[in-house]
Amino acid sequence: MAARIRKGDTVVVISGASKGRQGEVLRVIPKDNRAVVQGVALATHHVKPTGMNEQGGIQTREAPVHLSNLKLIDPVSKNPTKVGFRVLEDGRKVRVAKATGAVIES
Repeated sequence: MAARIRKGDTVVVISGASKGRQGEVLRVIPKDNRAVVQGVALATHHVKPTGMNEQGGIQTREAPVHLSNLKLIDPVSKNPTKVGFRVLEDGRKVRVAKATGAVIES
């Protein structure tokens, strides 16, 4: 199945504790249908010091969010939109914003 949300996309969270927050997708985990979004779903981790350089303590990291809770931001209207696909004349398959019909560049 084609990826509707990819690394580098700007998305908004539509449900859950982080509802309404926007951020850039840092990583997509297709096996679990999840994505890590910058500044969204922050979780605290207690980390032991490792090696000579890294210090231990409490760190805040982004936790993965399910893809069904994310919507892509339309590049034209800057509003959340669904994503569709279209095959162009030159044979390329591209993502398209359902709200405006704008092609989403990868």
